[in-house]
Parts: sequence; C-alpha cells; structure tokens
Amino acid sequence: MESLTQSTTPRPHQAARPAQPLTGSIAVPGDKSISHRALMFGALAVGRTRISGLLEGEDVLRTATAMRALGAEIVRDGADWIVSGRGIGGLTEPADVLDMGNSGTAARLLAGILATHDFYSVMTGDASLRKRPMLRVIEPLRATGAEFYARQGGRLPLTIRGARDALPVNYRLPVASAQVKSAILLAGLNAPGITIVEEPEPTRDHSENMLKHFGATIEVTAAGPASSQGRVIRLTGQPELRGADVTVPGDPSSAAFPLAAALLVPGSCVTVTGVGLNPLRTGLFTTLREMGAELAVSNERIEGGEPVGDITATYTGFLRAVDVPARRAPSMIDEYPILAVLSAAAQGTSRLRGLHELRVKESDRLAATAAMLRVNGVHVEIEDDDLIIHGGGNLPGGALVETHMDHRLAMSALVLGQVTGRPVQIDDARFIDTSFPGFLRLMRGLGAKMEAA
Repeated sequence: MESLTQSTTPRPHQAARPAQPLTGSIAVPGDKSISHRALMFGALAVGRTRISGLLEGEDVLRTATAMRALGAEIVRDGADWIVSGRGIGGLTEPADVLDMGNSGTAARLLAGILATHDFYSVMTGDASLRKRPMLRVIEPLRATGAEFYARQGGRLPLTIRGARDALPVNYRLPVASAQVKSAILLAGLNAPGITIVEEPEPTRDHSENMLKHFGATIEVTAAGPASSQGRVIRLTGQPELRGADVTVPGDPSSAAFPLAAALLVPGSCVTVTGVGLNPLRTGLFTTLREMGAELAVSNERIEGGEPVGDITATYTGFLRAVDVPARRAPSMIDEYPILAVLSAAAQGTSRLRGLHELRVKESDRLAATAAMLRVNGVHVEIEDDDLIIHGGGNLPGGALVETHMDHRLAMSALVLGQVTGRPVQIDDARFIDTSFPGFLRLMRGLGAKMEAA
C-alpha cells in the first residue's frame, strides 16, 4: 500500500547547464486538482468509481487516507484506484485527527464536505499548511450551520462540528478562488435546496465538470446580462451521485516545467503527452505564445469530460517580455514561479499583475519567487501585487534558493539552473513529490542536469 511517510532530513539539490539539448517525449503525473476531486466525489457517490491516472503524490495520498478515515473504501487495483462510496450524507465520524500534510486544496475542499456532516472532526497539516489561512472557507461555510474552531487567523488545527440540519449557501466570492467555490459546492451536496456561488472571474471548473459527470444537477450561467467574466453556479442539493469512471489527464501545472526548460535550453525540443487543456487552466500557454514561444498542440481529444492533448515546446532562441493581465491569474495561478524564470530570460521588462493569491500558497510565493530570482542576479521588483522582472541580461546564478517547503518554487529554481552561468542550489527537494513524483528522474531523462548537492 502507498506510504505517507516522508523523511525529515532535507535533500539539497543543485542544477547546472546541461551539455546537450533537452529532447524526448514524456508523460507527466495526473492533474492534482482533478485527482483530489475524483477521490472526494467517488467517496460521496453510491457504487464504485474507477480512477485511471491518479496523481500518486503526497498531497493526493493524504486525501485518499482522509476519505478512508471517513468511511469510504479506497484500494489500488494495478495502475488504477477503486473507490466504493458512501453516498451523500453517508460519511462517518473519523476516529482520529485528519492530517492533510502539505495540501491546502485537500484541507479547504474537505472542510466543505465536513461542514454538512453531523459529526465532529479535526484537521491538521504540516508546518507549512498550519501557517496558511482558512478563514476564506470558514466564513462562507459557517452559513451552513457548521461550527468551526481554529487558531488565530483561522489557521489549522481546525475543529469542525458539522451542521445537524444543513442550510444551502448563497455566496459571492470576494476574490476568484476555485478552492473556496469548490468547498461551498461540496457542502451544498448535503444541504437541501439550491446552493449558489457567484465568482467575479471564472476559475478552474473541475468541480462543476465532475459534479455533472457523477450525476448532480448543476447550472452555470453568466453573472449578469452585461457580464463577460463573472459566473453563477447553482447546485441542487442532496442528489444521488452515482459512481463513475474518471480518467485523470496530465497536470498542465506539472507540464509547465519540462516545457519551460525546453524553451530555455538551446536546441531543445520536448513533447509532453496527454496534458489537460481545460481553457480555465491554460493561461500559461497563452502567455508563452505572447512571448514568442513555439508551442504546438496535437492529438486533441476529450477524456473524462476534460479536453486533453500533446504539447511540444521547441527552442527558438528568443523570448520577449510580457505584460500579463490580472484577469488571467485564475487560469495560471500555479505557474507564476516558472513564468518568472522564463521572464528573467526574456528580452525586456515583464510585469505579472494581480498576484495577491500567491501570498497564501505553500509559501508567500510572490515574495519567495522574487527572492529566488534576486539572489541569482535578476533585477526584480514587487509593486503592490505585481511582480516586475527585468530580463535580457546575463543570469549569473550560483546562489542557494530557500524553497520554504514549496514544491513549485523548488522545481522552478532547478529549471532556472539549466541556463545560469553557475549552478543553482535549492535547500530541499523533498516537497517536490507532493505534486510531481519522479520529477528529477524525468528531467534527467530529457537531459537536464539536476543532482543531489
């Protein structure tokens, strides 16, 4: 059976310029967002759900363990996973604390499920997760009738006394957040009536797609007759979800790293197969094309209700600076650290706007991304919630990057080391496995130079 044991000994690594171009065709692990949701919806459905391509990273394994503790049967069957669900309202009180490790997505979505189950539960996480704010989900979920008790600032450990007679929620998100939206929808599954969520800008819609896939009644409309951005999601409570097979596409956030490396290392050409192409997740690919990157998509298809395709990145020798509008942030929120690396190598000054959400990720990802570049010789500034990167110069490198237990920062720094004058070191590579198990092996297979320091 899978293991959740993680070494407490740091694993410093370093990256340096490879001797040859990066080449090859690879598949990245399954989409983390969809993997979390497949396990959760499978546990809330009646009957059996078979999941193919599940991301077997630390974060997702935490979700599997938590859903087992709540009464679902989850087993691995060869390369697939089988979930035997309990039905809406059928989960049972856990006998112990639910440890969500490093996963903010798992913790926030699970809070929605627990809010409308009439029992007592406690969630905690690792040192990084215990620093992250949970008030953004606690406040709307209190409207269901649930009671929450947390440390100052709404931080874990979090005690939840689920609502006895749950109420549907009508909530307008103050800022676009797929996690908050999904938490409210998950709570609404076990509340009678209509749960309504209005979002100011469209965020990743994996929850809506999967709810439809499992048989829920859900309606998505524009927020108003003159609106071209906001959306309203209406969910009919207490449906009978039916077990359904789910094929998890390759995670576009993980695909970003080998593709970015190919765009940076002279002569490279890398294909990533089976990548999810949900339009609410592909902001990075739009941005890269604006920078002049050569990206080609082939073999487009639909799998499990999600668009999928193969993406090839080819080095051209030139990337231009880009001004990324704030409205694009929800479609690429996890890709800003690697975009910052690409911007450092681009000609001109790039401005990445509206990055407030990065301040509440695994680290203060906005400050940490700026620090990663700055210590390696890149001129970078933060103005309010914008990141300004002055590219086009030499990339000296040679520094140690503090990753702050942030997997995406660690991978971005290792990609940066492929094009700096001196090797780039990271203080710890352990947390990469939370989202991208096998990252180092896969990148070395393409020709990247990444090794233990």
